[in-house]
Amino acid sequence: MKRLVIASAALATAGLLATACGGQEPGSGHGMSSMASPAATSTSGATGTSSADHNEQDVMFAQMMIPHHRQAIDMAKLAGSRASSPDVKRLAEQIEAAQGPEITTMSGWLTAWNAESPGDDMSSMGHGMDGMMSADDMKELEGLSGGAFDKAFLTMMIEHHEGAVVMAEKEQASGTYAPARELAGAIVTSQTAEIGTMKQMLRSK
Repeated sequence: MKRLVIASAALATAGLLATACGGQEPGSGHGMSSMASPAATSTSGATGTSSADHNEQDVMFAQMMIPHHRQAIDMAKLAGSRASSPDVKRLAEQIEAAQGPEITTMSGWLTAWNAESPGDDMSSMGHGMDGMMSADDMKELEGLSGGAFDKAFLTMMIEHHEGAVVMAEKEQASGTYAPARELAGAIVTSQTAEIGTMKQMLRSK
């Protein structure tokens, strides 16, 4: 009888604990460890949206798009002193202005999720991301100037943007975090438009 009483008390206590924890539904993708984690209850400063509603695709999107954006910014910065076309310089400034704040936003998500943020060393990321330039590609671009730089920059940035669009479309298809999906949609729209602009500029070279 004592064993039955103890078991019943334990079950009642477990029920009270489950209620206190918010009655999370099974199959939500976050176990008890996630419930206890600060990431599960924190919010994104940029959106004010709970950061609990994310999945592995959302994390991967941010972790991969951050270094992808960083490389685009590195390429864009070269245009200031190497490009001869004012249009190329303006495009490079536009890319840098758009992608810098996006890096800040995605870094904030990773912090809120207690997920690892990619370092500044691009070589640590390897070459598994769509559209990423190799170290040799970047070295080649750095060595060019004038019309040759303009042509190489546009060619490489078209490929780079096309890779970003592929990555963003994967997030739209499989991500669950609404702000990440919204950013992915914005990337698809803006970078697809820039691809069209760059192809037109390249044809005039």
